[in-house]
Order: sequence, then C-alpha cells, then structure tokens
Amino acid sequence: MSLPIIQLYTDGGSRGNPGPAGYGFVVKTNSQSGAVNFLKKCGDYLGFATNNQAEYHGLLAGLGWLLDNHYQDSNLTVFMDSLLVVNQLNGKFKVKNPQLKPLWRQAQTLLHQFTIFNLKHIPRNQNVLADRLANLAMDRQSRVEG
Repeated sequence: MSLPIIQLYTDGGSRGNPGPAGYGFVVKTNSQSGAVNFLKKCGDYLGFATNNQAEYHGLLAGLGWLLDNHYQDSNLTVFMDSLLVVNQLNGKFKVKNPQLKPLWRQAQTLLHQFTIFNLKHIPRNQNVLADRLANLAMDRQSRVEG
C-alpha cells in the first residue's frame, strides 16, 4: 500500500520586519486522475514578529493541521520560499538567532512525526496562494480560511 502524497505550501511575512506579521499555508494532494484536491487553506495574523518568525509559524501551523487531521502516515513535501528556513531545517545553515531556535526545534519535532518528509525551496512566484493568505491575514489582522 502506497502512502498518500501530501503537499504543504507555507509562507510568512512581516511589514516592517519586525512589524505586523502573518502566515499562510495550503495543503493539497493530487487525485489519481491528476486533479488537485485542496485539503486546507489558512492564514492567520501573528501580531508583531519578524519575517523569519512568521515563516516558521506558517510551517508550524500547517504541520500542526496535518497532524491534527491524522496525515502523519503520508509522503509529505513542504514547499517554502524562505531559503533560510529550508536550509536551517535541512541542516545546511545553523540557527544563530535565539528567537528562531525554539521554532526550529518545534518544527523538527513535528516534521519527524511524518513517515516521509522533504523540504524544498521554491521561488516566490510558485508560492502565490500561501503568500496571498499571509497578506490577507495581515490586512484583516485576523484568521482567514478557505
């Protein structure tokens, strides 16, 4: 039996860095016919944070939703446009910022609950929906879901 293939797109942003911040995440899978099935779309306002903190919070929220909905037995690929976060989680960059270390540890703990996971850096133009959700949450200073 093959594992379900799940894609998680996450993004975070801050206006002012640090400043008003938010994140967005999108969970999707492809059906056998090739159609895209969106399982969850969400953005949330964080309050005052840095861009990198918002990026981590987007990842943590998406991973948390997947675990809460019992997707740990899946082949998960996480797509992010934050090269820093992807390289920190993949062990290529050290986590020097003391504010990011607990977020990094929490992300590692959540990621390792999945049967298979990969993290991939993507260009910003391939992460449009998660970015839009993060910006919408910052604009509204509230949670947005779809």
